[in-house]
Amino acid sequence: MVYNMFTLAVIIVLSYLVGSIPTSIIVTKIAKGIDIRDYGSGNAGGTNVMRVLGWKQGLLVILLDALKGVLAVIVVARLHNGTMPFTNATPFDDFTLVQIIAGVSAVIGHIWTVFAGFRGGKGIATALGMLLMITTVDMLIAIGVFVVVVGISRYVSLGSILGAIAVPLALVVRENIFDVNIHGYNTLLPFVIFVTLLVIFTHRKNVVRLLNGSEHKISFSKKKS
Repeated sequence: MVYNMFTLAVIIVLSYLVGSIPTSIIVTKIAKGIDIRDYGSGNAGGTNVMRVLGWKQGLLVILLDALKGVLAVIVVARLHNGTMPFTNATPFDDFTLVQIIAGVSAVIGHIWTVFAGFRGGKGIATALGMLLMITTVDMLIAIGVFVVVVGISRYVSLGSILGAIAVPLALVVRENIFDVNIHGYNTLLPFVIFVTLLVIFTHRKNVVRLLNGSEHKISFSKKKS
């Protein structure tokens, strides 16, 4: 029991540290010698990198941030060996539950990174990587929503928020309207709702700017040196 508790604690800490890797700060330091938090919206995320340095660097950061969520779920979580140190009351097997815990830890690490004064990004890309490994179909639907919304509005924040909301909605529709028997639905839904609310919380300033019309639109044109 003590060993299992220690192992779970190690998984949580390592997942947090993986999520905490400040990819946007590293990329912009290497590319331009700047701290991205001093430019644009001041956010250490791929969207702000795209806004300041261009879509190539921004896309690289988004992919790296998503990879952090993937690594936490499919690599760090594999340190789990044995049963949970507490009663698993969910319909998930122990390993899937550990994957969820590892993924959430990585998202928290991205938002409040220990390597950059707890000033990280909004967690969208890392949550995307994590959820793609756990609820693939619903995340693909959410990605579709994100692409359509951003393509039409050019607001990445709006696409991120609506994409996040699309995940629990897709779960509900598939389970209750299309009668898809989603494994662990009753546990997965509240978990996904929690992640969605976390995403909305980290975008609260963007919501204000969207409402008052001052939110920045993304441009895919090449930035001048």
